[in-house]
Amino acid sequence: MKNANEITLLLVEDDDIDAMTIKRSFKKQNITNPLVRVYDGLEALTLLKENKVTQPLVIILDLQMPRMGGIEFLKVLRADPKLSDLVVFVLTTSKAKTDITSSYGKHIAGYFVKGETGDRFSGLVNMLENYFEIVHLNEE
Repeated sequence: MKNANEITLLLVEDDDIDAMTIKRSFKKQNITNPLVRVYDGLEALTLLKENKVTQPLVIILDLQMPRMGGIEFLKVLRADPKLSDLVVFVLTTSKAKTDITSSYGKHIAGYFVKGETGDRFSGLVNMLENYFEIVHLNEE
């Protein structure tokens, strides 16, 4: 069994400022998990299908991205038998009910709105850290 800090984080985020904020928050909370950042859903799917991201992994997904957005990424991910069981948390600016419903319909583990996390972003990071410690992820 791998320990919690061996779970790879796949950050699917096109905004450099948001990606830096997320990385800085993880570092501040002493989360030392390997972090792989990609800029959109197409890039994420390529890495996943070519096994270029170490398992087990957790995906942190933005919805609003060029080329392939988060909802489309989730549809393709869940349709692929080799990738369908991956854990995904959505971290986005969208408060749209359709995005929330569509995301949960694709079996995400949680939906977080960036603007609402603000000072509580460290709480989100703590939640992810606790998640890593208590959840047993499928190891390939």
